[in-house]
Amino acid sequence: MEDQTILGIESSCDETSVAVVKNGRKVLSNVINSQIKIHEEYGGVVPEIASRCHVEVINQIMKQALKEANLSLEQIDAIAVTQGPGLVGALLVGVSYAKALSFATGKPLIAVNHIAGHIAGDFLTYPDLEPPFLCLIISGGHSHLVNVKSYQEYEILGKTRDDAIGEAFDKVARVVGLGYPGGPKIDNLAKQGAPNIPLPLTHLDNFDFSFSGIKTAVINLHHKNPDVNPADLCASFENAVTQMLLTNVEKAIQQYRADKIVLAGGVSRNSYIRNEFDKFSKSKNVKVYYPEPILCTDNAAMIAAQGYYDFIAGKRADLHLNAVPNLKLT
Repeated sequence: MEDQTILGIESSCDETSVAVVKNGRKVLSNVINSQIKIHEEYGGVVPEIASRCHVEVINQIMKQALKEANLSLEQIDAIAVTQGPGLVGALLVGVSYAKALSFATGKPLIAVNHIAGHIAGDFLTYPDLEPPFLCLIISGGHSHLVNVKSYQEYEILGKTRDDAIGEAFDKVARVVGLGYPGGPKIDNLAKQGAPNIPLPLTHLDNFDFSFSGIKTAVINLHHKNPDVNPADLCASFENAVTQMLLTNVEKAIQQYRADKIVLAGGVSRNSYIRNEFDKFSKSKNVKVYYPEPILCTDNAAMIAAQGYYDFIAGKRADLHLNAVPNLKLT
């Protein structure tokens, strides 16, 4: 098959990103405009502000991505865009822009599931990685354990019953006084502490997760004892949620006889989680894969990568494409 170069567009939350990826594996450009500094003032993402920021920069980001890839729109084979899940207003900016590009250039349009995009981010870090494998997707909006059977076939083994893990990180960080975004700030502070505070763990019979209880326990502990060492509290929180993740992953590996576990999503950047999974990898004789840090957060390269596999599978969208904020993986 001839080389296929995909232009990816991502605007599901607070990153505006456009990327160019060749054959689903080689990143030619990946331009990301983050709104973190804007939303820090509000302690979290404000959907209306996020949408307006996407509108303001998306055209500039697209031009920069093409320039860095040293390509013109005419040299692009298809346009891939995040359809969902995500914030509806933010998604609509990317979808509308992608449809306009497709109409103006005549290039095929591909609608990509954001969660599938996170999985595909690992293909960019590991060119030899191929399904089947188990994937743990952990981010601000998602906590999924998925059996990835092929580039197009997924089986959701478990997901969160309440908060996403990244949401729990943000709420704990807010209570401790670290502010937004919580994930990296907890990660940094926890390195100065020790996981010496016992916290309740929620283990369910299946592969589902529940992070609400541990989050509430940390918040209540801080309220009852404001003098508790915040570094120890963050380290204990990290340890507790990591043990929850490892428990379900170990059960899935045993049941599905898997020898590869792939991590994806923003929380997969957490250094403590990576260290614990490295230990797990050695003790259980399984290979663990992590996306490089820039591919953990929302970005268009992962959308273009998954868009490539959707494209060669014959999937196409038309100009009636709409954003789906609660789009399911399966």
